[in-house]
Amino acid sequence: MKKVLALLLALTLVFSLAACAPKPAAPAAGEQAAPAAETPKIGVTIYKFDDNFMSFVRRAIEKSAEGKAELILNDSQNNQATQNEQVDMMISKGVKSLAINLVDPQAAPAIITKAKAANLPVVFFNKEPNADVLKSYDKCWYVGTASAEAGVIQGKMIADAWKANAKWDKNGDGKMQYVLLKGEPGHPDAEARTKYAVEEVKNAGITVEELELQTGMWDSVKGKELVDAWLAKHGDKIEFVICNNDAMALGAVSSLKGNGYFTGDKFMPVVGVDAIPDALEQVKSGLMVGTVLNDAKNQGGATSDLAINVANGKDPLDGTQWKFDNNKAVRVPYVAVTKDNIAFAEEAYK
Repeated sequence: MKKVLALLLALTLVFSLAACAPKPAAPAAGEQAAPAAETPKIGVTIYKFDDNFMSFVRRAIEKSAEGKAELILNDSQNNQATQNEQVDMMISKGVKSLAINLVDPQAAPAIITKAKAANLPVVFFNKEPNADVLKSYDKCWYVGTASAEAGVIQGKMIADAWKANAKWDKNGDGKMQYVLLKGEPGHPDAEARTKYAVEEVKNAGITVEELELQTGMWDSVKGKELVDAWLAKHGDKIEFVICNNDAMALGAVSSLKGNGYFTGDKFMPVVGVDAIPDALEQVKSGLMVGTVLNDAKNQGGATSDLAINVANGKDPLDGTQWKFDNNKAVRVPYVAVTKDNIAFAEEAYK
């Protein structure tokens, strides 16, 4: 009985103390309670979702934004009019910033006009607007690469491989007879990669002869179709296949395999740019000489970081590792990839 009384007294004391505990102060007259923190909405467009490389950039943006922002993602289906409509839609939905992978870099002023009217910051990525266009709006920045760098690196790779393999000069004329699969005409990366890759080979003292140069529009199917046609026209006169990106390089490899290459002593050197996983497998197996890592993981991460910061009213580089160059651009470096450092490139997709 004494134990029961003691327990009742203890419970009474606990309830008394709870009743006397101070309550949170109510908001003063005219004040409102602080709202729960919300993640900002960010509008994102990709020029087309089924682009091999951009699919990895998109994945990196999504991963980097997890728990930090609500993304409204759009596939512009390689149509600038569609993208313009998507920007209008995202603005109407109350996004706090825009992240735009342009279909056409020349359309940047139209996007900026829309962003300005809504007082929204905009981060362009992967397809670079003209520097003057970026400077026209104080809430506008770019994330991407230095376009010429990929061409220079690819050109050095081609020159080194050519010099190390004298048997690739099939006709023994001391010249490299090449075909080149170019990306989208007018795209800064396509123009720069085409120009600087060939220039770098020439700078290495190698005489070149261009047999074919046509656009494969970054696409593996178009790349295959073009190489099929070139092999039918030139046959073994072709000594090197240079590709502005890996998707077209994969198409070239498919065509070459279908035409009896990579069996016995029949070989054709092929190089690309992007270092996407499928291309890395071809480098491993010896069907591609090499590629150039276009760092999708860091391009997507930087785009997300900047877009989230400005959506929250912060400086775009706040708390990040990134830096701007003189053109308000974050430049993610390229890296040459061959069998020797394949593991490094694979890490970019983990």
